Amino acid sequence: MHYIPTLKYIHVACVVLSIAGFVVRGVWMMQRSARLDARWVRIAPHVVDTVLLVSALLLAFAIHQYPFVHGWLTAKVLGLVAYIVLGVIALRGRRVGAFVAALAVYAYIVAVALTHSASPGLG
Repeated sequence: MHYIPTLKYIHVACVVLSIAGFVVRGVWMMQRSARLDARWVRIAPHVVDTVLLVSALLLAFAIHQYPFVHGWLTAKVLGLVAYIVLGVIALRGRRVGAFVAALAVYAYIVAVALTHSASPGLG
């Protein structure tokens, strides 16, 4: 179990990198920047998000908390699906409203992670 803190640090670092990359790409989207077409801009998020997902799965198994068994993890997974859908709509469709909604869902996912509650701040 000594590896759990390391997994958590990797997971949190990827969370920060993932949202930072999303925000930068969102700003570029609003600016209609050609930077969005750069190869590394299209590849890097997949690398970060893959490490993020693998670390999440390893953490879930290590702490014996599983989506669709434990409510807070179920909320995170469903929030993640919503975040991905909104992110795709935002960046591919150049829709600012979807971008803002994706950021709100991200904030919810972080709040759920910090509180281990599907309804953070409500009790």
